[in-house]
Amino acid sequence: MPILKSAKKRLIQDEKKKYANFLKKREMRKILKEVRTLVTSKNKEEALKMLPKVYKVIDKAAKTNVIKDNTASRKKSRITKLVNSIQ
Repeated sequence: MPILKSAKKRLIQDEKKKYANFLKKREMRKILKEVRTLVTSKNKEEALKMLPKVYKVIDKAAKTNVIKDNTASRKKSRITKLVNSIQ
């Protein structure tokens, strides 16, 4: 455990940031899962409506360094490809 006051403060800040990052990741996973379920149910219109929301969540996660930029690009590309594959 930290002894110095500044180290204690840093520990608290790190815990808050860790939790905030966890929430962003959880939100991203949740929305990706929703789109995948729409794709499996062949609901292309709803999935296309969800895409801008997906992009927004992924871009925010990348902007705040929760995920890396290339990972964000890959996720967006794969989810778009999946949605467009619906007949």
